[in-house]
Amino acid sequence: MLLAVHFPSWLKPWIIPGLPFRWYGLMYLVAFGAAWLLYRAQVRERNFPITDDELSGLFFWGILSLVLGARIFATLVYETSSIYREKPWLVLWPFQDGRFTGLSGMSYHGGVIGGILAILMYSARHHFDYREIGDMFAASIPLGYTAGRIGNFINAELYGRITAGPLGMIFPGAKLPISDGWVREMAEQTGIAAVNGYVNLPRHPSQLYEALFEGIVLWVIIWFLRNKKPFKGFLIGIYLAGYGLFRFFIEYFREPDAELGYRITLVKTDLPPAIFSSPFNFSTGQVFCFAMILLGLVWLLIASKLPDREPVRIYSAKKETAQDKKKERRQRRKLRKKLG
Repeated sequence: MLLAVHFPSWLKPWIIPGLPFRWYGLMYLVAFGAAWLLYRAQVRERNFPITDDELSGLFFWGILSLVLGARIFATLVYETSSIYREKPWLVLWPFQDGRFTGLSGMSYHGGVIGGILAILMYSARHHFDYREIGDMFAASIPLGYTAGRIGNFINAELYGRITAGPLGMIFPGAKLPISDGWVREMAEQTGIAAVNGYVNLPRHPSQLYEALFEGIVLWVIIWFLRNKKPFKGFLIGIYLAGYGLFRFFIEYFREPDAELGYRITLVKTDLPPAIFSSPFNFSTGQVFCFAMILLGLVWLLIASKLPDREPVRIYSAKKETAQDKKKERRQRRKLRKKLG
């Protein structure tokens, strides 16, 4: 355990002490900014026929739907108390005990659902091909996700399971009572001494694992494939299945939510979820990730057989005049009237 390191003491959740500005919130802005830049780069690279106003609207509604989906899903799935059922307005209330806390508790999988709904509705409203809109999002989102997980790391939250290996990190809020037999056994194994009846055992820095594989590695793969995709919608399927696959395995290193534990237990164990017990016991995150993998694979099969599936990689360049824009708007209005 000589290689286990302490969480950096100088790393604090807040940017300026005493003010409600936190690194986690800033990481959200970095994530959205990175996704915006990568999306706009693809639009320009392909001469994709979308105006700046339409692109701004797409991102506005996409981000709003993502945040709402992530927050609502988190309160439905991960909150075990009845507080949100009794007081549903607290789902979007960013204050606790008179203090601004932001929206604490967001679910990635809920954000995906919200984002997909936004893409479908905005594409239908503005007559875009949702497959192309979705493909460009698939090549833009993962790198922003890296920023979000770095925010979790700065908050010293969502850390991993206890480990006696060389990749362990000692997080400040992960103390356990030495009176528990398994804690005492792990303390002896790792050589960590108890202080005031509690011991801080090394954990996997699973936030960094996720930032690397679900963010950087997945983005590199999809970005490389963006101009090589065999059909429209291909990148959507790769993103869903790829993210689900990476996170499914990383969840073995991440501690499940204490209140929820395992959702599926195929091998009975007396060990707590903080210690890896069996590859056949699955957390909530793994259940949703398995569903993402299946959804991604099924979508790839469906998208490969849809009509007009051939990818339009580069649209022909055309210098658009003010007159062209007016004409296009009139045509779109006429089409909308016909569609009702």
